[in-house]
Amino acid sequence: MTTPETSSDKLDFKRVLPVLVIVLVDLMGLSIIIPLLPLYAARFGADALTIGFLQAAYPAMQFLGAPLLGRLSDRFGRKPVLVVSQMGTLGGFLLLGFASSLPLLFLSRIIDGLSGANVAMAQAAIADSTTEKTRTQGLGLIGAAFGVGFVLGPILALIVLAATGQNYQAVAFTAAFFSLMSILLTTFWFKETLVEGVDPTAARRRPFTFQAMFQALGRPTIGFLLILMFFYQLAFGGYEQLFAVFTLNRLGMDARDTSGLLALAGVLIIIIQGGLIGRWSRAKGDRWLVLLGLGALALGLLGTGLTPAVPVPWYDQARVLASLSGELTQRVSGQVIHIQLPDQAARGWFGILWLMVASFPAALGGGVLHPAINSLITKSTDKHEVGGILGISAGMYSAANMVAPLFYGSLFQWLGAPVPFLLGGGILFVLWLLAPRITK
Repeated sequence: MTTPETSSDKLDFKRVLPVLVIVLVDLMGLSIIIPLLPLYAARFGADALTIGFLQAAYPAMQFLGAPLLGRLSDRFGRKPVLVVSQMGTLGGFLLLGFASSLPLLFLSRIIDGLSGANVAMAQAAIADSTTEKTRTQGLGLIGAAFGVGFVLGPILALIVLAATGQNYQAVAFTAAFFSLMSILLTTFWFKETLVEGVDPTAARRRPFTFQAMFQALGRPTIGFLLILMFFYQLAFGGYEQLFAVFTLNRLGMDARDTSGLLALAGVLIIIIQGGLIGRWSRAKGDRWLVLLGLGALALGLLGTGLTPAVPVPWYDQARVLASLSGELTQRVSGQVIHIQLPDQAARGWFGILWLMVASFPAALGGGVLHPAINSLITKSTDKHEVGGILGISAGMYSAANMVAPLFYGSLFQWLGAPVPFLLGGGILFVLWLLAPRITK
């Protein structure tokens, strides 16, 4: 009597392994090109505002494309829609490599964004391939593969640039190679996970409308979880994108120092998503994980915002200025971003130790929330709607990524470095108070 229950408590790694490998390969291609986009655009004379719009083009188009492809996957299956999505990504990278003008750069990101439902399809496939007890662990492994891809991608980009004499086109074609590999893996290794057939009403439903998105937002539990996904990524995405500038302003840390701290946080997130979240989900449940993630991330952001302006003991203002001068040799239409540096006389350990302590709950919350929210969404959704609802979830995530750099960057510039982090932590604290009453 206990054998079926015991086996259902364990994740079938053989079944989910192809999905994890495909996500890793996909993210390798994506993360290779993202750090180079600003300089790529600068070569064609783009100013800072234009570069901001270029970076927002991908998540904006993904906001439109992911829900549509998610609904189509409920109708036609995960595998064919995933292949189509990956082919769009391949086309976008190839166009990026051959781009000879700024409009072609925008077109490449638009194509990639519209077809960028790869992760949403992978999440839907995981939802198909897991039980309610193992779903959070499976989605956590997706996040771990995501994190590993984003760690390895920039390293590979540096290797390609060094080997080709700073040839950006070579990096774009390397990303296209990884995209082609993901297509081949999906075609020949990945097996369709929507094995129980299509909902009889799916063929009569329209693929996607904004009305469907608003209807999903109006559903009691799912709507709150989708809103939670948006504000979680708005706060955490702003934290990730402004962290390097914040540490420069408050602690006098240059890119090398900050990269080490981010790498430590990244390793912690990978450990949480790859090894711990499954145990916590089985022991405590997804609702508990969401509350833990909200509370921890709110605490981490508030703690980060309150970091004392005490530069690190090794801070040398002249050296940091020289480092920034070297990093800004590729100027954006002659403009240089001016960041106020701290006073060298106030050096000490208090600031960096405070920030390291605050980084742990931030990494914990960032690692737990995404898979836990999506797992709760799938458990609150009819099985024939999983792809569509996860597509809407990916759309909300992309919308937050589109808004975060503009919104939080403005707060940083106009109101001061701590304000974006304090506001993000405050928003998540309010959601932490509301979540127990709304999620069952």
